[in-house]
Amino acid sequence: MELKPIIPFEPVKTDQIPEGKQWVSQVKWDGVRILTYNDGNRVRLFNRKLKERTSHYPELLNIQSYCHAKSVILDGEVIALGADGKPSFHEVMRRDGIRRMERVGQVRKQVSIVYMIFDVVFCDGQWINEFKLADRIEILSDIMIPGENIQLVPSFSDGNTLFEAVKKQGLEGIVLKDLNSKYAINGKDHRWQKKKNYRDLIAVVGGVTLRQGIVNSLLLGLYDDEGHFCYIGHAGTGKLTASDWRELTEKIQPLVVSERPFINKPQRINEAIWLRPVITIKIQYMEWTEGRSIRQPSIQAFVDVSPEECIFETL
Repeated sequence: MELKPIIPFEPVKTDQIPEGKQWVSQVKWDGVRILTYNDGNRVRLFNRKLKERTSHYPELLNIQSYCHAKSVILDGEVIALGADGKPSFHEVMRRDGIRRMERVGQVRKQVSIVYMIFDVVFCDGQWINEFKLADRIEILSDIMIPGENIQLVPSFSDGNTLFEAVKKQGLEGIVLKDLNSKYAINGKDHRWQKKKNYRDLIAVVGGVTLRQGIVNSLLLGLYDDEGHFCYIGHAGTGKLTASDWRELTEKIQPLVVSERPFINKPQRINEAIWLRPVITIKIQYMEWTEGRSIRQPSIQAFVDVSPEECIFETL
């Protein structure tokens, strides 16, 4: 039986931690959502946008070494640790962003990953997405063998305590799940909720500034509900290395345009080089101002997201 990729269940944002015995909380890891499909003949990996990642993470392909099930769909997040020992989105994107597959072996030596598994959707020839989360967690525990690159995400009954611990560790946040919830394929509702410790978004690059011929700042934008591309601020600090900035300088050459892509007038307009808005990037920031711009943005990593998805409505 061939297992076709599914769009995974997504949590909705919340500011309140729900109360009740039916709720459990899990750490929200700053990684890449990856689903593993084993139909009994071959193992394939796909992200939440249904883009294949099988070749990117070869250490996950020997599924018999970490899962007893003869066929299975596992849901989890691939993470990589930074120099501080904490999950780093920039580091995991060094693996997930590879486009020349011959580089996988080299980058694998530089960036180790861990697959944090939190759900199972299909097991031993049976779809179990209609099972309660509590039952799926029990099944997952029975079939999995944790190891160096494989971990099961633990569940906690006290969401407030977990969130305080996450804040102290500087982690991304928590996900709160109803133990009675079914797994809604291509769904997104309040049965799964996420509470962030810090704010982030995916923005589109609409322009750059240069210093000594090298890009040193990005002019960022989002689309409003009428399809207008709106400037929200510029960022020049974060996780990009000197090599990343040089590569970006080369990458933007065919994207340069004469007309400003933003509907509103950015700062630094006299210094800006305008670009077709196709490059997307993950940004952390402090807060929104009244003029719909972000304070203290910090660049995390370039991402493979369609610019049209980067809208104010999803903030």
